[in-house]
Amino acid sequence: MITKEKAKVFLVDILYDVIGCVLFSLGIYTFALNANFAPGGVSGLALIINYLSGLPIGTITILLNIPIVLVSYKVLGKWFLLKSVKTMLICSFFLDIVFPHFPVYIGEAFLASIFTGVFVGAGCAIIYMRGSSTGGADFLILSVKKLFPHLSLGQITLFMDACVVGLGGLVYGNIDAVLYGIIATFASTLVLDKIMYGAGSGKLAMIITDNGMEIAKEIDNATGRGATLLEATGTFSGQKKDMIMCACSNREIYKVRNAAHKIDVRALVMITEANEVFGEGFREPEITQKQEKNPNQKQP
Repeated sequence: MITKEKAKVFLVDILYDVIGCVLFSLGIYTFALNANFAPGGVSGLALIINYLSGLPIGTITILLNIPIVLVSYKVLGKWFLLKSVKTMLICSFFLDIVFPHFPVYIGEAFLASIFTGVFVGAGCAIIYMRGSSTGGADFLILSVKKLFPHLSLGQITLFMDACVVGLGGLVYGNIDAVLYGIIATFASTLVLDKIMYGAGSGKLAMIITDNGMEIAKEIDNATGRGATLLEATGTFSGQKKDMIMCACSNREIYKVRNAAHKIDVRALVMITEANEVFGEGFREPEITQKQEKNPNQKQP
């Protein structure tokens, strides 16, 4: 039975698909098609085959997806593949039916590579946010992501795209095709990771010191951030130390570091990237947001 909530989710999925596919198609058809380079992924392979045969890009993409779907089915599951098929069909519609009626960019290939990466990365990120994909290499990328969740989508994409970019250089017959493909892939990776993780990203400071509580209080005074105090043991000296863990925003990390060294100039401060931070003072988990909207809803 289709409920109002399910219908709403489906319509939002369609909206995200349309926006994402328009951006994706804009990058592939408008900017990459006549620039003679392959930006990576199955879309890059489709551009190469289009260059050699003249077949429509969207149709080629669907044909290339068939064996990849068969390989990825067990890892990603039925519902993800069904959602992705819907997204693929929408993307193919824009690539083969809509965008051929609009002019393509025929300017500098360097600019074409940058804008290809920006639009493809933005489109893929919007589609990923709703648990779908444009198919093709995305199935393989998300399969790897499921098996190795510590890797970012952009890193996996960058690795897999290298082969396609290199093939593009061979087909187009010049090194410029490789360089432009690298630029497009790099730009796509940056935009993808920034949109997927940038809004909720931050820094994680880990501080080893003898004055844990004092530093934690100074961090609180400087930034208003709380911290976690743990007991640590130096394996070389065998001495007991305090370890402070503090998650903060990118602009606050310098205050955290300065607060630590203000109390203990010999404190060991390690700063790492935190792709996503959920909790008080950061992004609220989705389940918390749903509870706030529906406070009377019972949890399973």
